[in-house]
Amino acid sequence: MSETARKTETSEAERHRAKMIKRKAVQDAEVAQKTIEKGLLIVHTGPGKGKSTAAFGLALRTLGRGQRVGVVQFIKGAWHSAERDALARFGDQLVWHTMGEGFTWETQDRARDIAAAERAFAKARQLIDDPSLALVILDELNIALRYDYLDLAAVLAALTGRRPDLHVVVTGRNAKPELVAAADLVTEMTLVKHHFAAGVKAQAGIEF
Repeated sequence: MSETARKTETSEAERHRAKMIKRKAVQDAEVAQKTIEKGLLIVHTGPGKGKSTAAFGLALRTLGRGQRVGVVQFIKGAWHSAERDALARFGDQLVWHTMGEGFTWETQDRARDIAAAERAFAKARQLIDDPSLALVILDELNIALRYDYLDLAAVLAALTGRRPDLHVVVTGRNAKPELVAAADLVTEMTLVKHHFAAGVKAQAGIEF
């Protein structure tokens, strides 16, 4: 390497270091301003894949911290959950209730779907009231709300009236605007490309 090239490389490295020092100072100052600690209401919605998967990632993080997690599945009762099998290795740190009977096009019985959703919500309220739980996941609750299987006002009251340090994650497409407004964190999974469209079936380890 020529002397000129070496000086140019050194100069670029110094500029980069100076830029990163300034960026770190800004970042550190912004982080220092965040002083509130509270339980979050988190919503994973949108047409893209990964809403429940992201929620179970949070469950794994919470379990890894030695805290307890509760899960209620509102719709997917007809599916065997490999996530449940994996997380069950944490023993009594995990409380999991699969309360659904499948998607509405599978049951084809609205009264039955409403009854299942009401049972699931009753169990969800028990978990929300359990002081030993740090995180409660209400998987596919948005689907139950979308089809009006549950009273939205009652659900919002339970979620917003939870104890201050409890984190709750709600998953499912088409989150109600009122739930989005009440949430602290909302992530919308955007569908860009899906292998189903190319004829690829649901596969173990990916979809279930």
